[in-house]
Amino acid sequence: MEHSSERESAEGSASRHTRDMQEERHSVREALRSDLPAAHLGLGVTVIALIVVASFSGPRWTMIVAGAFAAWFLLALAVIHIGSGRGWDAVRRAYIATFGWGNWI
Repeated sequence: MEHSSERESAEGSASRHTRDMQEERHSVREALRSDLPAAHLGLGVTVIALIVVASFSGPRWTMIVAGAFAAWFLLALAVIHIGSGRGWDAVRRAYIATFGWGNWI
């Protein structure tokens, strides 16, 4: 009888742990959620930053920074495409993944 009680306690503890992890992940997802207007803002800030970099450093560093953003976008697009995203939805999701940080400006 005691053995059965210990198993139920362990199962209850495991389900409680799973539920707590799900709630924590949900709150993190909500905090990190981004949308299309935030991505537009991030792109705008990136363009302004590239203009500033171009005015102070010239085209070499501007191309390096722009290339880094382009590489990040292409990497995000490839990962999303592999993960089941197709067409314009994949492009939109990669755009948000690349420039969605505008949400925190």
